[in-house]
Amino acid sequence: MSDQAQSLRKLVSSHDEPASQPLVRQSARIITVSSGKGGVGKSNFTLNFALALKSLGQKVLLFDADIGMANIDVLMGVRPKYSLYHLLKGERDISEIIELGTHSLPFIAGGSGMADLFSLSESDLNYFTTQIEQISEEMDYIIFDTGAGLSKETLKFITAADECLVVTTPEPTSITDAYALIKVVHGLEEDVSFRLIVNRVIDQSEARQVADKISLVANKFLDINIPLLGYMSDDAHVMQAVKKQVPFSIAFPGCPAAQDIYSVAMKYIDVPRFQPRETLSGIKGFMHKWLKRTK
Repeated sequence: MSDQAQSLRKLVSSHDEPASQPLVRQSARIITVSSGKGGVGKSNFTLNFALALKSLGQKVLLFDADIGMANIDVLMGVRPKYSLYHLLKGERDISEIIELGTHSLPFIAGGSGMADLFSLSESDLNYFTTQIEQISEEMDYIIFDTGAGLSKETLKFITAADECLVVTTPEPTSITDAYALIKVVHGLEEDVSFRLIVNRVIDQSEARQVADKISLVANKFLDINIPLLGYMSDDAHVMQAVKKQVPFSIAFPGCPAAQDIYSVAMKYIDVPRFQPRETLSGIKGFMHKWLKRTK
């Protein structure tokens, strides 16, 4: 287990700033990736998006927060030794439950521990918060892959974060459910910033049409802007990669979907950081809001 912790420390320090630069790091950018319904490719997008950010020199921690349907480890063909459960039970600390997946991508498997997370005592919640804050100081991005739909657990994660990437497809039910998710979340927490990812499209024009449908309705009835961050092509290589249990951006780096995911990652790095109205931001702001909704 000491080997795992040592590997993590080396990983998160591999891109340290030069000694001549001030050692001041901005708090990790907290992102939730969600969808109005299942089956839209949310987890596949999340995993490959995280890998793309990492390939661009960013420090990324991927957190599988999908209760009951956690499958990030399956998509990578990895069997994690530990999960969030072991942290919550005090059996392991944060550095020990972080596994290294494809291309040494740090991730935390949720598993059964996710359900326990919402029924902890105040002292246990404080311990969890302290542990998360420790590792967040070493990361540029912490990405939560949440469950699909409008479960109370999913909503708690989304409303606590500053930013939510909503994955949808051109299917009418997917578009409707994506808007429903945005509407409910906005009603609970106006500070959440949304961006759209349209999956399984023929081309950019189709992605823009889907995004416009959601954006126009959101602007009219919610008075919010929902920009299109990017899209992923309807690409047979994605399913081939799932069967191989290798992320498609690694298995088929030249395929259309892989090129699309790198375009999304490059664009996102240049997106100005959302500034919430609350004083706290980053992981501290996330945990502050999350704890308020959990109590």
